[in-house]
Amino acid sequence: MKKTEEQSVEHILVCVSASPSNEKIIRMAARMAHAFHGKFTALFVETPDDENMETADRERLLDNIKLAGKLGAKVETVYGDDVAFQIAEFARLTRVTKIVVGRSQRRRKLRFGKTALSDQLILNTPNKDIYIIPDGNADLSEQRNANRGRNFKKIIKIEDVIKSALILLAATMISFFFLQLGFLKANVITVYILGVLVTSIVTGHRIYSLVSGVLSVLVFNFFFTSPYYTFRAYDKGYIVTFAVMFIAAFITGSLPSKLKKNAKQAARTSYRTSVLFKTNQMLQQASTREEIVKATASQLLKLLEREIIISLAQGEVLEDTYCFSTEKGSKNPKEQCLHINAKKESLFPESEVQVAQWVLKNNKHAGAMTNTFPDAAYLYLSIRVSDAVYGVVGVRIGKNPLDAFENSMLLSILGECALALENDKNAREKEEAAILAKNEQLRSNLLRAISHDLRTPLTSISGNASNLLTSGKEIDEETKKQIYTDIYDESMWLIDLVENLLSVTRIEEGKMNLNVNAELMDEIVAEALRHVNRKSSEHHIVVHESEEFIIALVDAKLIVQVMINIIDNAIKYTPAGSTIEIAIKKEINKVAVEIADDGEGISDEAKPHVFEMFYSGANKIADSRRSLGLGLALCKAIVNAHGGEIEVKDHKPKGALFRFTLPAGEVKLHE
Repeated sequence: MKKTEEQSVEHILVCVSASPSNEKIIRMAARMAHAFHGKFTALFVETPDDENMETADRERLLDNIKLAGKLGAKVETVYGDDVAFQIAEFARLTRVTKIVVGRSQRRRKLRFGKTALSDQLILNTPNKDIYIIPDGNADLSEQRNANRGRNFKKIIKIEDVIKSALILLAATMISFFFLQLGFLKANVITVYILGVLVTSIVTGHRIYSLVSGVLSVLVFNFFFTSPYYTFRAYDKGYIVTFAVMFIAAFITGSLPSKLKKNAKQAARTSYRTSVLFKTNQMLQQASTREEIVKATASQLLKLLEREIIISLAQGEVLEDTYCFSTEKGSKNPKEQCLHINAKKESLFPESEVQVAQWVLKNNKHAGAMTNTFPDAAYLYLSIRVSDAVYGVVGVRIGKNPLDAFENSMLLSILGECALALENDKNAREKEEAAILAKNEQLRSNLLRAISHDLRTPLTSISGNASNLLTSGKEIDEETKKQIYTDIYDESMWLIDLVENLLSVTRIEEGKMNLNVNAELMDEIVAEALRHVNRKSSEHHIVVHESEEFIIALVDAKLIVQVMINIIDNAIKYTPAGSTIEIAIKKEINKVAVEIADDGEGISDEAKPHVFEMFYSGANKIADSRRSLGLGLALCKAIVNAHGGEIEVKDHKPKGALFRFTLPAGEVKLHE
């Protein structure tokens, strides 16, 4: 068990490079990660010298990066001069346990006693397991020498040569001027060092500062050391002077070049961080799949400035496809939404659709710049989190392939997009599960309530009917009348229950149509009182009539039902002899109806829930029949459908007061 826990936290790091043997190293690291059941990361350290990488090396590097991704590695890119230090720091920060690197079997001649990468890693990461894979391929020194020859031709630029020559000439003229003023030769040496420094700043490669340093020493020897106008020097001390001057000029001239490269790397790192941070912010603000797609495409357009295709997946089929492109001279993306399976003519040939479907099915890169469908116009990558694929992205390649930086940024942005799509999917599934759970709870409550509340009246009806059938002749008329009354009351209760259930169902399904007319509220109150519970005779119902005619724009039948439900509640939950008051008031643009009783009232804990479906509170009804809790929920739905509001408050000195509002109408007099 302990061994399994240790294996589960293993983190394998493989170093990616442009070496032909790097493919073998990546595959071996992938097998190691699979064997240890651990995490797998591929790291590429980009150095300033990588800017001059040959096309073949760059393509091989991209192939190695893609291979690592196909084998399940999380590809990361860092920047710096010291490769070993960057690897060691990355391993420390990400808790890497094993590092896999390659080394040629042939001993390389290292300049200035520089230690090999594998040896530096051993020194920098003493607590990590380092696996060095021998490189069986031939040494690349001859190929690198050929590459240096081709790169040298690219480095030599006429404008940089002219700048260097003019700076050297200016330094010489200033030196002659200083000697005329009687300055020491040390000042002249400083002028030439300054010239080398300026040369390194205004030129594009450090080779110019190196050559400028050599020429500065020679010119100083030729013009300013005895014997003059020769390259000989009689004073033995000049040899030391020349050496110090050259070293100082070389070091001074190399620093600006290195600083420029570091500044460029820092700018790229800052840009990468800024883009990813902005992408994360935009994706967090996106609330739909379409908004996630647009946010991702917007960032990819800014980064790559190429046409982008994004196809979202529904199962194993690509459904919605979006095409984004940037018009020349405009920063705003031009969007065209297409359906990849549409019968209408598409902007993309059928072969492109097949490549996208292949990427979705196999969860691998394909298209341009790959060995799979290399003739495709786009490079297709999956939007994925582990093995879950949420879509496919296509990037038009054209004649300019993606470099390592663009490829790394592309993978990072797609990773953020995949996480956003996964979060959106989880949120939708959670919402659907919550709705299903709520519906299931409502159904359970309904079944439980119906099974309880239907049993009592049905038992009473069947029992009374059985008594009438078996002993009808023996029962006196007064008892029969009481039995008939009980059967009628129980039947009416069941009818009211069914009416409430049907009304709630219509409201929930949005099928309730209001037949709104201008109605006199006194007539609605009178109609409601004619249909309230038979036990209303045991209570004092007082109607406070208004001196003016109050008109409301309502569906009279529904408002009558609202008042019946509220009055019946007051009758059920208050003892016999209680007073129920009904008042109609005219307010600005609305009519207020208040129904109050002087019973025990409603507790503060129950007030927020009385209008919820299936809530019946802790109050008991006199006949022990529990309410379904549909009446007040139905009242709230009807009042809200009219554009009004309903609430419950305490009635002073005791009892409960229900108040609801309705839109007011106008009285029209016709002569």
